Amino acid sequence: MKTVKLRRKKNKTDYLKRLNLLKGKIPRIVFRKTNNYVISQYVRSREAQDSIEIEVNSKRLLTLGWPEKFKGSLKSIPASYFTGYLMGSLIKKNKKEKPIVDFGMIRTLHKTKVYAFLKGLKDSGVEIECEKEFFPEEEKIKGKNLKEDFSGNFQEIKTKIDKLENSEIKKKVQSKK
Repeated sequence: MKTVKLRRKKNKTDYLKRLNLLKGKIPRIVFRKTNNYVISQYVRSREAQDSIEIEVNSKRLLTLGWPEKFKGSLKSIPASYFTGYLMGSLIKKNKKEKPIVDFGMIRTLHKTKVYAFLKGLKDSGVEIECEKEFFPEEEKIKGKNLKEDFSGNFQEIKTKIDKLENSEIKKKVQSKK
């Protein structure tokens, strides 16, 4: 019980929200930010035990054409968008059930990384309900607001994600189990 009280005090877990998500028995897409990366997981819960079926870390974007000089921007709005886009592509290609999104204790302010992630999910074909005015502007998603213009790499990365082969995807998903 000490652990529960500590997690609640440190604002790491909202147990009422978690209980409601578990009662729904619907798979979740968990979105988390670290100091360096954006992490997304497709999670299914059985008897309050979470099992991660798909995991995407923005670090993986480096293998999909993300320029090395932007390595420090793997937690930016474009990185959040591509993490969502990649997660959505994996969900669609693996024919996973439609999920709900779990942001945990992250504040969901409009036009931020959270909504860039949601736009990536939505653009990949996952049905997520969200008002369009909450999404960041297209210039920010394409990286025109970064120190150096990133927009030239945008379409290249998106194309590489779309071309991921099912065999390549299954290897990555199975290696997580």
